Amino acid sequence: MSEENKSLNFIEQIVEDDLANGLSTDKLRFRFPPEPNGYLHIGHAAAICLNFGLGKSYNAPVNLRFDDTNPAKEEQEYVDAIKRDVAWLGFEWANECYSSDYFQQLYDWAILLIKKGKAYVDGQSAEVMAEQKGNHEVPGVASPHRNQTVEENLDLFEKMKNGEFEEGTYVLRAKIDMASPNMLMRDPIIYRILKKDHHRTGSDWCIYPMYDWAHGESDYVEQISHSICTLEFKPHRELYDWFLDQLYNDAKDKLPTVPGRSEFTSKLELRPKQREFARRNLSYTIMSKRKLLQLVESNTVSGWDDPRMPTISGLRRRGYTAEAIRKFSEVSGISKRDSVTDVSLLEYCIREDLNKTATRVMGVLNPVKLVITNYPDGKEEILVADNNPEDPNSGTHEIPFSKELYIEREDFKEDAGSKYFRLTLGKEVRLKNAYIIKGESVVKDTEGNITEIHCTADLDSRSGSGTEASTRRVKGTLHWVSVKHAVKAEVRAYDRLFLDEAPDSHKDKSFMDFINPNSLNIIKEAYVEPFLQEAKQGDKFQFQRLGYFTLDTDATESNLIFNKTVGLKDSWAKQKPKNNNTPKQNTGGGRPQPQQDQKNPINEIKKLGKKYANLSGSKLDAAKAKILKYAEDVSYEDLEPLFDTPVKKVGTRIAAMITLGILIKNGQERNEAINNFIDAGLSDTNELLKDEAKTI
Repeated sequence: MSEENKSLNFIEQIVEDDLANGLSTDKLRFRFPPEPNGYLHIGHAAAICLNFGLGKSYNAPVNLRFDDTNPAKEEQEYVDAIKRDVAWLGFEWANECYSSDYFQQLYDWAILLIKKGKAYVDGQSAEVMAEQKGNHEVPGVASPHRNQTVEENLDLFEKMKNGEFEEGTYVLRAKIDMASPNMLMRDPIIYRILKKDHHRTGSDWCIYPMYDWAHGESDYVEQISHSICTLEFKPHRELYDWFLDQLYNDAKDKLPTVPGRSEFTSKLELRPKQREFARRNLSYTIMSKRKLLQLVESNTVSGWDDPRMPTISGLRRRGYTAEAIRKFSEVSGISKRDSVTDVSLLEYCIREDLNKTATRVMGVLNPVKLVITNYPDGKEEILVADNNPEDPNSGTHEIPFSKELYIEREDFKEDAGSKYFRLTLGKEVRLKNAYIIKGESVVKDTEGNITEIHCTADLDSRSGSGTEASTRRVKGTLHWVSVKHAVKAEVRAYDRLFLDEAPDSHKDKSFMDFINPNSLNIIKEAYVEPFLQEAKQGDKFQFQRLGYFTLDTDATESNLIFNKTVGLKDSWAKQKPKNNNTPKQNTGGGRPQPQQDQKNPINEIKKLGKKYANLSGSKLDAAKAKILKYAEDVSYEDLEPLFDTPVKKVGTRIAAMITLGILIKNGQERNEAINNFIDAGLSDTNELLKDEAKTI
């Protein structure tokens, strides 16, 4: 592999073992083989990253092959979408292939099976054949057609090909073992009649190969060295190998019959091998293309690219980046056992990516007017804001300031307790990049609703002015937009599509019963700073204190529409789904309140810290992701005792530093103990600890 000392996943180890046993590196070839019957989703991203990652590691070609053997469900739209998604993820395929390119070769090989007495045409109904197969306790019963002569089978198969029979009347079956403990080996169907036009071959064929037949033989034509499938195909491996057993000795010294494909002109020497890994399941979503199609066709979502969908196109429209999805695939890893990955890990990956790249701006989603009574009438100022404090080369942009502003209605309380650090009467907060203000009074309408908040500003306290007042510390900072310069925008705030952690796991309920009624909140009258009038498709923004947003594809120059990608922190972190059969409807407008997680966050951070310094690669990334998640629920009082952790327990100190970073990001004021702990980290010899301290 290209990286020395890299820990290998078990698929990579299989490849390494094959190379050690004599397989030449130049014989390595991989493929990603989607069926074009739907859009790719986040689960497919694991297979894409795995196969193309192997290609990159070994400098080996990777084919993009469409297993297009079912014209009843496949469309050119899906082919185009799949190509777009794979390219967007950053991968380049060696050859664009289609199983339909091999229809003639597959047919010829089916003829070979018949001539060898390994296949026969069966004219029974599907129901009768299914009954004859028996079950795991009862062996199957042979079809009365099983012992037809080769001549009879060739004649019937020719008539099937020529369209002389109707759909469902005849099939071609492999002749294997009706008593096999593997039900897939009990004379499986190889070809069926489908009188439907194919999106590429039109009406040339009216018989189509079954997936199990087309899959392995397409791998063989393309000389794929390692056919990597998800775990549900493990029982199919025996059949995959049986088909190759019947063909290999006859075909290995010949050229494949692939008209018009000059890249497949070498002899069929290499026999592919199938190996399996666990598919990626994600909490609070579904991965079945059939069920995703049901969401689309029922208008539960607006389409395959609805930002609530787990499709690559939906995630892209929501604002996810290719880098974040690739990172998620890397951190999630490759497993031999099915498991469910917490969706919060995916959200962590996009937050980490956007934190480094997104431009910081201000937008107000639920506005109320703020009037600075001692600010001169008619005066306007141009303030300067950093585009991204994480990137010193990101530049700055200008923000207009005036007497009347919009702030979030939730950022003001007329009567508030001592722990409320936003604006209230008689207390000070800072306006981001601007002045320190103090609430003085409110104006209400006849129904008692606040329509204006009046305040005064310390006019010497403007951020960055260098005055003594500008360095004054107050506990709260608010975002704002100048009323005179505000740009109206629509904001689509998305949440998880399902309320249940595993919506399709209930035997007595449909996954549709767990749809989150509040998964989309459309805000028609949000206001954003004028800098966002220049936003373009693909631009990513952090609306300060609110989350990450991107411009939607529906947006126009005169109608800005922003999609919320993810919040600044995991708002579901403390929540667990209730085990009720039916989710309660949220009639109050807020999110239903699931039970809280019983794990103690600071104890979990300590556990992770104990082994943190000994981790590397994806395991280190996964541990950090968990620490960041738990850190959202840790108080400063819980964390401070870890500042005194002995020097030799460096892992715990690193975990404490990571947690401290989250607390400061969420508004924790620095004090002497915090500054001393950071200084100690900066002077430590451990590079991981030093890096985390530098980040703060």
